[in-house]
Amino acid sequence: MQIIIPDYYREFRCTADSCEDTCCAGWQIMIDKSSMKRYNSYRGSFQKKLRQGIDLRRGMFRQDSEKRCAFLTDDNLCEMYRKLGRKSLCRTCKRYPRHIEEFEGVREITLSLSCPEAARLLLYKREPVSFLCFDREGEEEYDNFDPFLYSALGDAREIILKMLRNRKLPVLNRIFMSLGLAWDMQVRMDNGKLFSCGEMFSLYERQTYFAAAGNKADEWMESSSWRYAFSSQMFENLFRLELLREDWNQMLEESAVCLLAQGKKKYQEIQGKFTEWMYGENGREQELDWEILCEQLMVYFVFTYFCGAVYDGRVFVNVQMAAASVSVIWDLLAARWMKNKKELKMEDVVDITYRFSRELEHSDNNLKKMWKMLGAQEKLFR
Repeated sequence: MQIIIPDYYREFRCTADSCEDTCCAGWQIMIDKSSMKRYNSYRGSFQKKLRQGIDLRRGMFRQDSEKRCAFLTDDNLCEMYRKLGRKSLCRTCKRYPRHIEEFEGVREITLSLSCPEAARLLLYKREPVSFLCFDREGEEEYDNFDPFLYSALGDAREIILKMLRNRKLPVLNRIFMSLGLAWDMQVRMDNGKLFSCGEMFSLYERQTYFAAAGNKADEWMESSSWRYAFSSQMFENLFRLELLREDWNQMLEESAVCLLAQGKKKYQEIQGKFTEWMYGENGREQELDWEILCEQLMVYFVFTYFCGAVYDGRVFVNVQMAAASVSVIWDLLAARWMKNKKELKMEDVVDITYRFSRELEHSDNNLKKMWKMLGAQEKLFR
């Protein structure tokens, strides 16, 4: 089996009780069957506490009124780990923040941005992200797996990642080129012409569509109506998602009021001043290079989700979700900048990114809803 990881993967170290947040609160932690069997058979001094903290019927850890895991102590450490050691942890707790995507003969492992330290590793990284591959014994076969489609998706993703990391071009141009390739591939796949993707890939590799992407990027920047409409729709989408953290809802409401409540003209004014600040000396003083930050975020989302289209056929919407995510993060940063009296630091970027990721990526229902909502409004970002 081939294992693929980002080049910063091995740098990750859990900060435990030094973390500004905790991964043991805010969402339900499901227990795998093997761990549940171990918990049921455990006999010892920790048995009573173990049984009290597990919902046996639903196969998950119980939570208190603040959605904190029953084994999470006041100092944000795991009581089960303390008493029984690392081997006692269930698969979810052992793996987090590792995110695993499985394909036939391939396992891709990333670090979820929902972890503040993982987000920090990516966002503070100045060099383009590369991916490391190595082989491990063992193969798994999947029913109804289309190797031809997976191969085409892998080729497309490689080209998209190459385009996204091409720092000779403005990042917005790179995003629209990526959207263009994904759209063209989606059309061919939907029309049963996946075999014709090779020629199209060659055109994108040669940046034949650079002028079209550049025009689209210029149109996006110049059209306050387009950007305001898209931001309004995205905030509306986010309010429809399952709420995992109350503080997220508060931040979302404050940001929507700041950016959208006073209409398109005010939105345009804020965005203009924020763009000038981010790309000017103030942004550089805080080491805020949006071109790099945006690139790293796009590469993360595209690498993590794009090839998943082999299972559901969602080619375009996966790149659209990546672009929509960086657009939302930009808007949330603009609102934070206004709230902080026109100041912003890298830790604000980390804070907003991991909070956004937690709400979107740690709920299957939220991901499905977002894919569905973006699919219904594809013309806004195409």
